[in-house]
Amino acid sequence: MKIHEKYIKRCIEIAKNGLGTTRPNPMVGCVITHNNHIIGEGFTSPYGGAHAEVNAITSVKDQSLLKTATLYVTLEPCSHYGKTPPCSDLIIEKGIPNVVIGTIDTHSKVAGKGIERLKSAGCNVTVGILEDKCQNHHKRFFTFHNKQRPYIILKWAQTQDNFIAPKTKTKQRPVWITNKYSRQLTHKWRTEEHAILVGYHTVMADNPSLTARDWAGQHPIRVVVDKTNTLQKDLNIFNSDAETIVISENDINFNQSIAKQICNALYKRDIQSVIIEGGRKTLQTFIDDNLWDEARIFTGNVQFKTGVKTPEFSGTLISETQLEEDILQIYKNAIV
Repeated sequence: MKIHEKYIKRCIEIAKNGLGTTRPNPMVGCVITHNNHIIGEGFTSPYGGAHAEVNAITSVKDQSLLKTATLYVTLEPCSHYGKTPPCSDLIIEKGIPNVVIGTIDTHSKVAGKGIERLKSAGCNVTVGILEDKCQNHHKRFFTFHNKQRPYIILKWAQTQDNFIAPKTKTKQRPVWITNKYSRQLTHKWRTEEHAILVGYHTVMADNPSLTARDWAGQHPIRVVVDKTNTLQKDLNIFNSDAETIVISENDINFNQSIAKQICNALYKRDIQSVIIEGGRKTLQTFIDDNLWDEARIFTGNVQFKTGVKTPEFSGTLISETQLEEDILQIYKNAIV
């Protein structure tokens, strides 16, 4: 069984090459072995392109080896027609006798049907190898389809004395708490998620662009919560660098809890994941309604003495990283 874990782990590693480009498809990784040697690898192409299994099978130079090979994949092979034919059919067609799957695809279009098809064709199918790791890898895809909302990442930078912004500002621009390395990492994260969301007051205070200027990749869709839809269109958030969605009283009822309504609005737009970058009121709204999955918190080497306090929340710390003088802590929501 350990050999299975080795190759599923490799599947997860290569699958991350598709992060931010495959949606609405999941970012799947696939490895093909023959006599315990890797003979093919593949990950999901950008949306509209080939799935991981197709890319892995195509990469095998001697196709005759497939008849006695083992295919490893992070997620159950699809069994339905979409932009491409079913991967389970291709596996059967190529005569691959052994298939090892990290986790079942809970999407209603698959949900065990791919496994059934493979077994019916005589494949030896093993399911549930490094299942927790595979489910975590596919967290955006599963959250969107199972909970019918985007995967939600809270992100903020705070001072050592627990402020996220100064009390007063003289210019309409961000006041940096963290160093350039932390800011570049934030831009990398932006390329990995579908959307980025801020509230009205953050736009007015900082005039942010909310793009991934410091990292190569796709800009996220920008989402701003503006009740009366009165933000001036010459602000940076409305430039031509990326798409911008305004959520106003035309979309949701601001007299009721707005976090769930925002989630519903984004779900209807097929947005699979979102980073919420502020301000405090917006962050706290999602925390209070328990609508978040991860929190990524930078603590910079500065103090404000006074200002806007950090959001109040509780979560399970899963990692802590030093970025020169900055500290990055990542939490998960233990009660989602």
